[in-house]
Amino acid sequence: MSADPRHYDVIVSPVITEKATNLSELNKVVFRVAPKATKPQIKEAVEKLFEVKVKSVNTLVTKGKTKMFRGQRGQRSDVKKAIVTLEEGQTIDVTTGL
Repeated sequence: MSADPRHYDVIVSPVITEKATNLSELNKVVFRVAPKATKPQIKEAVEKLFEVKVKSVNTLVTKGKTKMFRGQRGQRSDVKKAIVTLEEGQTIDVTTGL
């Protein structure tokens, strides 16, 4: 199994937060993904890059907040996240890079 370069465009980065760490106990991993990435593309990319079997993919879009930055009003970018459920016995260690 070789990783196609376009798989790196689909998966942007892993999400390492307290909630994401708690989900890892339920065999789930959270990734930031490209805004136009579809569930089948995300599933294929994770299976090829990490060599695991994916059970399901759930996606969500976090809308960007309006924040103040040095007295100027700014808008954060929208972020698309994917919660990937792995098959039993499969694991991904997101603390090590690819």
